[in-house]
Amino acid sequence: MASASGTDKYDCIVIGSGQGGTPLASAFAKAGKRTALIEQSHIGGCCVNEGCTPTKTMIASGKVAYHTRRAAEYGIHSSGAQDGLIVTDMKRIRQRKRDIVDSFRGGSETRIRSAGIEVLMGEARFTNRKELSVKMSDGSVRTVAAEHIFINTGERPLIPKLAGLESIPAERQLDSTMIQELDEVPLSLLVLGGGYIGLEFGQLFRRLGSQVTIVQRSSQLLAREDPDIAASMLGILREDDIKFHLSTTAVSISPPPADSDLMCLNIRSSDGTEQSVSGSHILFAAGRRPNTDMLNLQAAGVSMNPSSHIEVNGQLETSVPGIWALGDVKGPPAFTHISYDDFRIIQRNLLEPHRPTLTTNGRIVPYVCYTDPQMGHVGLHEYEARNQFPQRKIQTANMPMAYVARALETDESRGLMKAVVDGETGEILGFTCLGLEGGELMSVVQMAMMGNVPWQKLRDAVWAHPSLAESLNNLWGFLE
Repeated sequence: MASASGTDKYDCIVIGSGQGGTPLASAFAKAGKRTALIEQSHIGGCCVNEGCTPTKTMIASGKVAYHTRRAAEYGIHSSGAQDGLIVTDMKRIRQRKRDIVDSFRGGSETRIRSAGIEVLMGEARFTNRKELSVKMSDGSVRTVAAEHIFINTGERPLIPKLAGLESIPAERQLDSTMIQELDEVPLSLLVLGGGYIGLEFGQLFRRLGSQVTIVQRSSQLLAREDPDIAASMLGILREDDIKFHLSTTAVSISPPPADSDLMCLNIRSSDGTEQSVSGSHILFAAGRRPNTDMLNLQAAGVSMNPSSHIEVNGQLETSVPGIWALGDVKGPPAFTHISYDDFRIIQRNLLEPHRPTLTTNGRIVPYVCYTDPQMGHVGLHEYEARNQFPQRKIQTANMPMAYVARALETDESRGLMKAVVDGETGEILGFTCLGLEGGELMSVVQMAMMGNVPWQKLRDAVWAHPSLAESLNNLWGFLE
């Protein structure tokens, strides 16, 4: 309902239709609250449109290519595959990805319509603590206001400053969104960043036929992980013929010479040594930035940290009462499932106030890097446990996946699993599985952690044979 001043009044406004904002808007609308959902580009947020859904769809194609090349190892023969000569139809891979994204997005749009949410396609800016100016996609401007405002605007790829980048053709400069729209496999791919995004895309395009070189500023891949896990990942990807430059920084880049299709990236290692690596395309996968710069948060008085993420308390409320932030825009951990859990916390606290208050404090955080093999992790890493609990007896158990019957039977035995426990109480503090279906095996241990089940119970459990979970009988024999 518009006021005399031309301002549309709502009970709730959600900015951003990500995996937290969309269900939150639906929950308020179904509770009888007049709710507006403001979205700048497309319903579903990053996860559905540019993140989890499309990338894992494409990674599935990469795994098929990998197994096709390995078919002879399993006694299956096809013309050309024995020599690694398979044909990659990048346009078909892209179309399959687009079809699945369209299906997922369509489902979100249907649920929004059925919930009675008013969707405003446009870009929102605060004008004060309770009011927003929305530049609509048709060029018009609307003013909206609400007592409850929720920010779920997420993050976007960060493109670093690199000398000479302006001389590189735009179609050869890629971020995690643009690389998914290629219609041909790059001849050779340079990847800046050895985190989850860089490794997933690096391995994917190596399997599709690109030569891949990854440049990582840190001394190890996956800087958050324990060194033994990172070292195992490095070995696996080197087996896949991916080249790495660790402790190395990109200095400058120059366009291909007239007689070549390859650009030249100048890099410098931590000891000062400089060299050049070449590639037809470059992927920037060294970080993301929050989508806060367009919100004019200063007008509302909302506090941000030095990285421009929104500061929140344990109940996800910002420095301004009545304004909440959920998902990646508030900073790490930046995962879709965390955004959804943020929605659950806000929904419970605001719509079910008679129930105990929920907070983010102490929640167990799982995540998966969808390389092949997957790397699933939950809880604390070894270095975190030792730093946080110097007074406790911290023990670890490391077991190669080559000791897991199911992994051997499928001939996918690369990697290892690692548990971090309290040696006196038996409490499981953290678990990592870099191995076949590592994310699924991690989830089994997560369930135990949620139920405060000690590691001895997993050791003594009767697991189906020959399942991957059966390895949880044997892992604990490696405790030290």
